[in-house]
Amino acid sequence: MGSLYRINRIKSLKIILSGIISLFLTLSCADRGDKPDRTDLIPDKALISILSDVYVADGLLTLPKIRSKFGQRDSVSNYTDIIEKHGYSKEAMDKTMKYYFLRKPRKLISIYDQVLERLSKLEAHYSEVLDNSQLPFENLWTGNPVYHLPDPAGNDSVSFELKLDKPAVYKLTFTVTVFPSDLSYKPCFTAYLCNPDSTETGTRIYLAPIHYIKDGQPHTYTVTRETKINSVFCMKGRLYDYANYPDSPGKHVRIENISFTYTLKVI
Repeated sequence: MGSLYRINRIKSLKIILSGIISLFLTLSCADRGDKPDRTDLIPDKALISILSDVYVADGLLTLPKIRSKFGQRDSVSNYTDIIEKHGYSKEAMDKTMKYYFLRKPRKLISIYDQVLERLSKLEAHYSEVLDNSQLPFENLWTGNPVYHLPDPAGNDSVSFELKLDKPAVYKLTFTVTVFPSDLSYKPCFTAYLCNPDSTETGTRIYLAPIHYIKDGQPHTYTVTRETKINSVFCMKGRLYDYANYPDSPGKHVRIENISFTYTLKVI
């Protein structure tokens, strides 16, 4: 079933892309008596990128929100914007398409096939991303599964350091029970983001603290952070902090159900 679906998708790509290329040819090759030369032609690699983006734009224009914003413009204007985004003019595109159509039709077919290959890989990549984004990701928390304060072994550290290195939505979830007998002042969660290569000296982006309630009841909290492509952060902090740190005797808290997960974003 998957192979048949893929074949049908490729056929659809060919039909749509043929229509797009025909549009360029209709606009630029009306006079077949011309003998264009090779000067100032768009390089093959850039031409493949332009035609691929034109196909993607054609697909996006079928979406209601996109169509309502750009559908009022004629299709040539939309495609011209794509060409110029790649650093070329519509005249250069017209000249390039005319040259290949009149002089190198087999080369045009080869370029056409490379565009289809590029689009197929792009489709496969985003299909995988969409599939993976629906899967439950493993818990990446590497600290203790449960913290009791005061710790019987004398280790009251609840510090953590987490890496956010993918374009994703990250979630740190934990349950905290602060008992009425706890003597710490303004107990809370604190954390900040920084560059992983300069955690001590680099710029810090502080997150809003989460203040805990001393009612002896478990409360679950979630800290969410969304990262973009090519951005890597380190999140450092304390699951249990307080205003009278470090001289705070009489802590009485339990932290459990700790998880650190992420969901991939479609870029």
